[in-house]
Amino acid sequence: MLQVSAGPEHSWSVDITAHGITVDDQPFDWDLVDLGDGRYHVLWQGRSYPAEILEVDAAAKSVRLKLAGQRFELQAKDRFDLLLDKLGMSQAASNKINEVKAPMPGLIVDIRVQPGQAVQKGDPLLVLEAMKMENILKSPGDGVVSTIKVGLRDNVTKGQVLVQFA
Repeated sequence: MLQVSAGPEHSWSVDITAHGITVDDQPFDWDLVDLGDGRYHVLWQGRSYPAEILEVDAAAKSVRLKLAGQRFELQAKDRFDLLLDKLGMSQAASNKINEVKAPMPGLIVDIRVQPGQAVQKGDPLLVLEAMKMENILKSPGDGVVSTIKVGLRDNVTKGQVLVQFA
């Protein structure tokens, strides 16, 4: 079960099973046609709507999309997120960040922050090239950059500290 919300006013319970998808215990009866490049044609209750996926952040479980010309940001919470909310621990992990480490070995090809800069969760910090792919390393929480421990074109190892926060 997922709890999907579009801001504080709209929230839905979504279940995905072998028998299909239900939204608030009702069958999901939208017809989606994939047009490619993140664009879709949506049929619902006999009406047609254009849809486009603008951004997907799997780590944050969020999706930004445009439906019939309006932009929406959807946030999903799984059963573990809901349990943390219930226990009052949903913000415990993201309150204070100390550092960002390299998730894999690679080459620093871009530095997008500087010491003293305030960042929010999800803001891009560095670009790490690994296996011929560029990976944007984002801030895991809100904070102020105190030190950047690497330079442009530096080779880094997995687990190496890249950015420290005040």
